[in-house]
Amino acid sequence: MATAAARTASAKEALFEWEGKDRQGKLQRGELRAGSEAIVSASLRRQGILVTKVKKRRLSGGRAIKAKDISTFTRQMATMIKAGVPLLQSFDIVGRGHPNPNMARLIMDIRSDVETGTSLSNAFRKHPKYFDALYCNLVEAGETAGMLELVLDRLATYQEKSLAIRSKIKSALTYPVAVLVVAFIVVSIIMLFVVPVFTQVFSQFGASLPAPTLMVVAMSNFFVHYWYILFGSIFLGGYFFFQSWKKSVKMQEAMDRLLLRLPVFGKLVRLGALARWTRTLATMFGAGVPLVEALDAVGGAAGNIVYLRATEKIQQDVATGTSLTTSMQTQGVFPPLVIQLTQIGEESGSLDSMLSKAADIYEAEVDELVKNLSALLEPMIIVFLGVLIGGLVVAMYLPIFNLGKVVG
Repeated sequence: MATAAARTASAKEALFEWEGKDRQGKLQRGELRAGSEAIVSASLRRQGILVTKVKKRRLSGGRAIKAKDISTFTRQMATMIKAGVPLLQSFDIVGRGHPNPNMARLIMDIRSDVETGTSLSNAFRKHPKYFDALYCNLVEAGETAGMLELVLDRLATYQEKSLAIRSKIKSALTYPVAVLVVAFIVVSIIMLFVVPVFTQVFSQFGASLPAPTLMVVAMSNFFVHYWYILFGSIFLGGYFFFQSWKKSVKMQEAMDRLLLRLPVFGKLVRLGALARWTRTLATMFGAGVPLVEALDAVGGAAGNIVYLRATEKIQQDVATGTSLTTSMQTQGVFPPLVIQLTQIGEESGSLDSMLSKAADIYEAEVDELVKNLSALLEPMIIVFLGVLIGGLVVAMYLPIFNLGKVVG
């Protein structure tokens, strides 16, 4: 009953903006989460503040909070704390006037928790949708070691590089998919609306049609009579496929393994996963997080379940005393470069530095591969569309080319 009552009270709380004067007569402003204006006034009076104004903050709409917003917030907080701005004042500066109202509310919610005595890492943990275990663990390590500004700077750099590499991989994979979708739409329009018109004209010729034309007419007839089955199968099949991929662990593992084996694109996915894996471990270990604990967040950050499974086995091995290099060698998913740099890092005591170098190398390789793919895919896609659309057009015009013979 007590838990239920607490949840009800928490659900009714709102964010209030207040103004008042402290014991020295200085004007103070702030925000406080509470159940009513009276509670806010009472709480402030206990702190020795003479309240002059309390106003409930209006909750306006805003766009969804994205990873880019969290990355920018982290960079801003790191910069301000490094410049000596107090933590609560940093939240005020970053949160007030933020272009995204949802992000502004999130920032001020965290500020309210910190103001009431909650540690910064625990305040972040109340919002797992935006701050994952890696983020919270690093902040906690920074608080414990007294180097929060350094950890936030590392976090911001890590997030910026991760976002950049994800964006490059997504753009490289999106381009051919978008072209295939457009090609399918164009072909569907031709089959449903253009070819039937030509078919009516051909029926008046009184002569046999060329084989390519007959094939296109047969395809058009199938589209016209069974379009609902065709489109329904494609959309429903795609929906259930992606839902299964999202929710089924076996399906995820099968698809992630398949992605790594794809020609050309498989290399891109592998390089991206290795860059994120090495960057994440370098960031965690460099912030002072013990290796076994750091490996908890590394596997998931790679974005591929194959590397997640390998990381889980590495964590078990390292926990029992096996060196990181030896365990990585037994997994069979890490190239010699990563293993050699890891070995050098372990032997020299500069593991984070060596892993950062590996991440830099793979990020550069991703950049180069994306550029090469873009240069290679454009002519290939033009040829593909030319053959597909051009083939359909030629097939439909072949009987017209022979019209003189039919008339004669």
